[in-house]
Amino acid sequence: MSIVKETRGRCSKCGSEQAFRVYRSINVAQDPELKAKVRDGSLFVWECPECHQMNLAKYETLYHDSDARVMVWLLPTGEVQQSEMQAITNHTKAMGEYRLRRVGDISSLMEKLMIFEAGLDDVVVEMCKYVTKAEMASKAGEDHAQEVLNLPMHFYRLDEKDGEKYMVLTFPDNGRMVGCNIGYNVYEDCAAILQRNPSVKPEEGFSKVDAEWLQSVIQ
Repeated sequence: MSIVKETRGRCSKCGSEQAFRVYRSINVAQDPELKAKVRDGSLFVWECPECHQMNLAKYETLYHDSDARVMVWLLPTGEVQQSEMQAITNHTKAMGEYRLRRVGDISSLMEKLMIFEAGLDDVVVEMCKYVTKAEMASKAGEDHAQEVLNLPMHFYRLDEKDGEKYMVLTFPDNGRMVGCNIGYNVYEDCAAILQRNPSVKPEEGFSKVDAEWLQSVIQ
């Protein structure tokens, strides 16, 4: 079951110290109401009772969905004892095949859940982002190409129109988030590329699958 603890923090607006709850583990099979709160980020926000400011709570947690066979470990500091990680990895092996991932921020956790719930492979999605940014960079001109390649791009949803499936990817542009639609054929092409390159795969255990990881394995 989910593990909840109380901690204390200072309000970002009035500075008062307040107690609030954090989830050290999130089991959505036993507590299904938490899934929506993770997806919209509300599980990581607390309200100051003094000034009603909404504050972001950055904390470590292990998200577990036994129905989807998914575990995602949120580690804001990036630090974890290897013995602890290996123990949980070994435990999941005994329960059957799981997708194990490690992320460093709340938005990445939310993105992983949206990718998996859409029935997609996050490695393929990262490849889609990579080729999309490469195409955008080629059109941006030499002065802005690197800036485009460094854009933080996120999967938003899988959609369909007139019988054609497409992915919606988002990225920041002049202080606002914008979206671009990517045909599902791009996903299929990227999946085929990865099938021809079996060495491009996550490491065993709680692997980190993001743009930085992909760049390191395809160079």
